[in-house]
Amino acid sequence: MDTSTSESPSGPNLDVTPYPGFLLAAARTESTFDEIPVIDISDAFSTDSEARRKLADEIRDACVNVGFFYVKSHGIKESTIEKAIAAAKDFFALPEEVKMEIDIHKSSNFKGYTPLLGENTDVTGNGDLHEGFDIGWESGQLNFGRTAAFGTEIGPMSGKNVWPEGLIGFKDAVLDHSALALGRVLFPLFALALDMPKDWFDDKTKQSAAIMRLLHYPPQNPTKVDQGQIGIGEHTDYECFTLLWQDKAGGLQVKNASGKWIDAIPIPGTIVVNLGDQFARWTDDVFKSTPHRVINRSGAERYSIPVFFGTDYDVLLQPIPTCLSPGRTPQYEVVSAGDYVKSRLEATYAQSTVSTKS
Repeated sequence: MDTSTSESPSGPNLDVTPYPGFLLAAARTESTFDEIPVIDISDAFSTDSEARRKLADEIRDACVNVGFFYVKSHGIKESTIEKAIAAAKDFFALPEEVKMEIDIHKSSNFKGYTPLLGENTDVTGNGDLHEGFDIGWESGQLNFGRTAAFGTEIGPMSGKNVWPEGLIGFKDAVLDHSALALGRVLFPLFALALDMPKDWFDDKTKQSAAIMRLLHYPPQNPTKVDQGQIGIGEHTDYECFTLLWQDKAGGLQVKNASGKWIDAIPIPGTIVVNLGDQFARWTDDVFKSTPHRVINRSGAERYSIPVFFGTDYDVLLQPIPTCLSPGRTPQYEVVSAGDYVKSRLEATYAQSTVSTKS
């Protein structure tokens, strides 16, 4: 999910602050960037440890210097994506009063429908020009090959999803695109990128908090964009990382350290990965949670599906051992992962006056 950018990333001052050795090796002298790297993750499935190490090093470079990268060879079938997008189009085409029956403000666990201008991600703006539908995982989906008490509620954001009535096949098409397998592949690679054992995240993601959104952005006049009301205002995401499928309309922009907006153009066959605040806090800003926004100048409807991966609710976001060298003081107060995300969600929806909880 999203949050305002009071803690915008900047390049590390390697001459003054004692940083871990692996960061010194990975950080570029020039901390800004002009493009977003594309990484083939096919070696994630390799039995060759050197190949996996090389892949982890590529991911490290992207995480330390950019905070965004594309992945190809990700394993999500195009037909699965197409069915989910078709389902999203059917849902957003419903009458507004039907969609508002599952208004997210009626939910205690942030599930359901958000109307146009129902969020104001950048508090300096006048509302986000998109509508969305949010779900969490259904009971039994989070089988990461480890013990999990399926069907139980873990933290105040867990619990049942709400589904629209009368859309045949909608639920199945949406859940089939959950991207859980890809998230499961990436966590060990992030661990290796941090010079930790590949299974370091295993006991912290048994019932990993995760949210999937279907998003619809109406077109904006490409020659006259109101900067106070765009698709989604400047923000960072809340969780460890986000997996984003975006259609050909484009519009996603990423802000580099010098303040320049870099277009994250749609590349067929790829998924965009961006790091969120949980990873930034957990790594003491070794990994970057980079500001981004969406402006739909395409003249067409824009659809996207972000999936936000976090940790178990009660995991404490205290610096990962390799991310603090002797003499370096942690930058963030230690909080639980779930409490942090919950606080950010509450702040986001507090900005909306479309409806009230009931």
